[in-house]
Amino acid sequence: MSTPSPPLQAARPSSLPALRLLFAIQLIAMGAMEMSGPFWPVHLRSLTSNEQLFSLAAVGVYVAPMLGLMLSSAFWGRIGDRHGHKLMMMRALLGLGLTQFALCFCTEVWSILALRFLQGTCAGFIAPAQAYGVSIAPAQGRARLFAFLQIATNLGSLGGALLGGLILDQSSFVWVNALAACLCALCLLATWLCLPRSPIKPPSPPPLPRAMAEAPTPWLRGPIAALLLISALLLLARMLGQSSFALYVQTEFAVGNWLTGLCYGLMALGFVSSATRWAAHFEGKSAPQVLPQIALVATACALLTGLAGMTQHIGLFIALHFAWGIALGATTPILSSLISRAAGPKRQGRVLGLAQSCNQFASIGGIALGMGFCQWLGLQHLFAFIASFYAIAALSILLLRGRISSSLS
Repeated sequence: MSTPSPPLQAARPSSLPALRLLFAIQLIAMGAMEMSGPFWPVHLRSLTSNEQLFSLAAVGVYVAPMLGLMLSSAFWGRIGDRHGHKLMMMRALLGLGLTQFALCFCTEVWSILALRFLQGTCAGFIAPAQAYGVSIAPAQGRARLFAFLQIATNLGSLGGALLGGLILDQSSFVWVNALAACLCALCLLATWLCLPRSPIKPPSPPPLPRAMAEAPTPWLRGPIAALLLISALLLLARMLGQSSFALYVQTEFAVGNWLTGLCYGLMALGFVSSATRWAAHFEGKSAPQVLPQIALVATACALLTGLAGMTQHIGLFIALHFAWGIALGATTPILSSLISRAAGPKRQGRVLGLAQSCNQFASIGGIALGMGFCQWLGLQHLFAFIASFYAIAALSILLLRGRISSSLS
């Protein structure tokens, strides 16, 4: 008899089919979004010859959906807590599909930016998928659940970018968006027809004392706020090189696009190969136990990125980038599981939506800081800047650990 895959070993037997389908839906949906992701600057270049407008649009086309998602995730999370997270997944897939379809017909830069903002506002699939997964998976398998879903996101991003490039080589950008819209529609149908309508409810928490029950929960002064800050700091550090990575590699090492793409993809591959192992390592541990080890991971990221910035050999740079991806497997999924555990069963949608908003804010901040730094001090110092920020993040984690420990005591 076959055994469940590692990310699902802790799941209840009745939830295994739903979790597997959730993995497939997230993989396909994220792949559909990333089909066009790397190629927006190429498409925008064909729509305008105005250099200033192109520079603005090339950044705005990525920042606009992040901004929309940042502003709306907590709202959609509250709706999900009240009416069900499956409904919010369907809403997100419908929003993604409709906006991708509308983008097929856009030939004006400002219309594209407006639709991308609308896409971020109406979509936001990851947070409700996480909340839905929490509702059907046991609490002791939560770290592996978040790693499992993050692997689906990364694999979808890799596959989607590859498929989008193959389509663009043979056809036009319109067909990239059209196929993405069709894939979102298929995911919507699968979610509607195949995922359980009423997920298994988590066990009720023990009743609180009357004074505590009547008082508002000070969760923003508790561990959640500190964990959100730590997650945002680590994500910001990772995103510092996002917009300048390809230019850095091609400038410093004089290599072609395929080797640049290979290096970029290996970080995601490192993440995928390590995420479930990190999750198994941290499973069942409390935040005060986990955070010192996360600080060590951040320190390792500082060392790896610092060495990457000093090497002149592309082979070593690629190996360091892969190792960086392995270390990143111990960051976002693990912190997301700690945030989810601290939120309690009744606020999963709201808190995970807020976490998604914070992550989008950190991503925007990382892109903006990275671009500003490269323009100010030069591209050659990019990885030294990333390493410095990881060192700051490691120190911040150690300082925030005391606050988290006191709030949990």
